[in-house]
Amino acid sequence: MKHSLLSLGHGFSARALATVLLPEGWRILGTTRSTEKAATLAQTGVTPIVWSDTDALRAAVAEASHILVSAGPDDSGDPSLRVLRDAITARADALSWVGYLSTTGVYGDHDGAWVDERTPLTPSTRRGKARVAAEGEWRAIPGLPLHIFRLAGIYGPGRGPFSKVRKGTARRLIKPGQVFSRIHVADIAQVLAASIRQPDPGAVYNLCDDDPAPPQDVIAFAAELLGKPMPPAVAFDEAELSPMARSFYAENKRVRNDRIKNELGVELLYPDYRAGLQALLENEQEH
Repeated sequence: MKHSLLSLGHGFSARALATVLLPEGWRILGTTRSTEKAATLAQTGVTPIVWSDTDALRAAVAEASHILVSAGPDDSGDPSLRVLRDAITARADALSWVGYLSTTGVYGDHDGAWVDERTPLTPSTRRGKARVAAEGEWRAIPGLPLHIFRLAGIYGPGRGPFSKVRKGTARRLIKPGQVFSRIHVADIAQVLAASIRQPDPGAVYNLCDDDPAPPQDVIAFAAELLGKPMPPAVAFDEAELSPMARSFYAENKRVRNDRIKNELGVELLYPDYRAGLQALLENEQEH
């Protein structure tokens, strides 16, 4: 039987997984909200489904052996469950694997201390609280082979600090003691693929690299790689930030990733931001 993955919200991380699974002969159905993006998806080998086509969505659930949920909650809750809860519930026992992409924001603020998958969920932001609620909704479906992946800050091709450094708009925002965990999108893809090969329903995994680091260090290293002037340092308290940007700094923690290594056997391609940024720049230069 040919494996079929339904990708609900076929975004950056899901596209990276598709590049792993398509060469293995998988059929991948990816949802999008626009017909223009649907055409682009089709060119990559993914069968597009426009989100407004409810009949096509339900048919895809009926066909899928695996489901990846990337679409995050909105003001009304989880959008996938709002449309497909009954269809997914009816197929729960027939599915081989379901992956839900959550966020390390569910752990809240720990003043720079380490957290792991057993840490109580104490989100302080609106987005984090919505994610905890969404995780709970998915867990509540009886018999669903659910795997939850809590992602740190994602970077990868086209998503990194190089553009702002090149434009001269980058800043080294300084908040003493602040660190963030990160994950390269290629490592997200390999973790998801490893989990699909070794299903463990009910499992929760943190997806991050080995080196939680201050954001100003990442900007400084990007400038160094590019041979550009060091971006100016700006104190957090004096910076002009959007409410969303400021909310990211409201939580400070170091996230452990032992479980993806010990239980899934994953060896990170990019164990820290230095390796990841160097590879991104090399890839740019090759293309």
